[in-house]
Amino acid sequence: MSGGFDVVVVGGGLHGLSAALHIARRGRRVLVLEKNCIGAHASSYSAGGVRTLGRHLAEVPLALESLALWHNIGELLGDDCGFHPVGHVKVAESEADLAILAQRATRMRDAGYRHEELVDRAELRRLLPAVAPHAVGALVARDNGFARPYRTTLAFRRAAEAAGAVIREGAQVIGLEHRGGQWQIRLAAGDTIRAPILVNAAGAWGGRLAHLAGETIPFGFAALMMIYTNPLPAFVTPVVGLTSRPMSFKQAESGHVMIGGGHRGIADLDHGSVALDVERLAFSARTALDLFPILAQAEIVHCWAGIEGMLPDEIPVIGLSRTAPGLVHAFGFCGHGFELAPVMGGIVAQLALDGATNRPIAAFAPDRFAGSVATDGQALYQPAG
Repeated sequence: MSGGFDVVVVGGGLHGLSAALHIARRGRRVLVLEKNCIGAHASSYSAGGVRTLGRHLAEVPLALESLALWHNIGELLGDDCGFHPVGHVKVAESEADLAILAQRATRMRDAGYRHEELVDRAELRRLLPAVAPHAVGALVARDNGFARPYRTTLAFRRAAEAAGAVIREGAQVIGLEHRGGQWQIRLAAGDTIRAPILVNAAGAWGGRLAHLAGETIPFGFAALMMIYTNPLPAFVTPVVGLTSRPMSFKQAESGHVMIGGGHRGIADLDHGSVALDVERLAFSARTALDLFPILAQAEIVHCWAGIEGMLPDEIPVIGLSRTAPGLVHAFGFCGHGFELAPVMGGIVAQLALDGATNRPIAAFAPDRFAGSVATDGQALYQPAG
C-alpha cells in the first residue's frame, strides 16, 4: 500500500467517502485512510437532516445542488439511504421570531432564491397539528427531509469500493511531508503512504492535519448531542427547528422521536472520546416539550454525541491549500454537513484532479483566516455553547 495511488483521502466520514467515490469514478486510484472506523463520529452520529432551510447564504447554491442529488440518491449510491422528503419547518414562537423569519425570507428572495416560504399560524398548524398554541408562524422548505446517517455512510462506502477505492481503517496519520512532487504520509502503524494529491476530509481533526502539512487554520470541535425516545403515536411529519432556541426535531416511521439542535457534550480530540452533559440534554428535552406537549408521554431510551469540526464563521473549509501543493481541504462542516455530502464529492474530485471547480466556493477558502497564530496543532478556536 505504500505507493501506486493518485489520491489519498484522510478521513472516512461522509465527505471523505463521497470524495473517494467521485475520484474513483473518474478512473483514478484512491486510498481512504481512517484512523478509527468508517463513520466513527459526526457522519453517523448526526440527525441526518437533508436541509436547505436557513443555510448560510454562501452554502445555499451547494445545498440546492446537493438536494437535487438527494432526491435521486439511489442513482448515485444504489441505496435510497432512508431518505424521506417530508419538509423542514422553522417555527416562530413569537412575533419577534416571525419578524426575523420574514427578514430572512426577504433576503432570500432578493438573492434570487424561492425555496424558503413564510407561512402563517393557520398553515403552521396544518403542517404541525400537535404544535404548542404559542407558535405563530414558520419558515418552510417543503422539499427538504431527512435520511438515516449510518445507512448513508455505509452506502457511500459500498459505492466507493465498488468504483475501485481502497479503504484502510485503523490508519492514523502522524506525519506529512511533501517531497519530489509526492506527499509522504506517515502512519502510526509505521508505514508511509505516497501520493501526489492529498485530501483533508478529517472532520474535527482537519485542523490538525492541516497543521501537519504546514498550514494554520483556526479550528474547534464539539460533541453534538442527540436524544432518542420510545415510540409514540405519529404526531409530526416534517423536521422541525426553532428560530430563537436551538432545536432539531423529527419523528421516524417507527414512532421514535429524535431531538437535537446543537447542545454540546464534552469531547476529547486526543482520544476521540465523548461524554454527555446531562444538564444540557435536559434543557434540550424541555425545549422540545415546550413545542410539542405530547412529549409528556415520552421516555428517553438513548442519548449519544459525535465529534464535529467547527470554524469561527460556522461554515466549512473547502478548497485548495494556498501554502501546500497538491492539498485539498474539505472539513469543518459545523454540524450541518450531512446534506452537502453528495455534492461535496464532486467538488473535491474537481479540485484534486483538475485544480479548480465550477462551483462557488470562494467563501470557504482555507486562507480566509489569514493572521492566525501558529500553535502546536491544538485548537485555536473555542466554539461557544
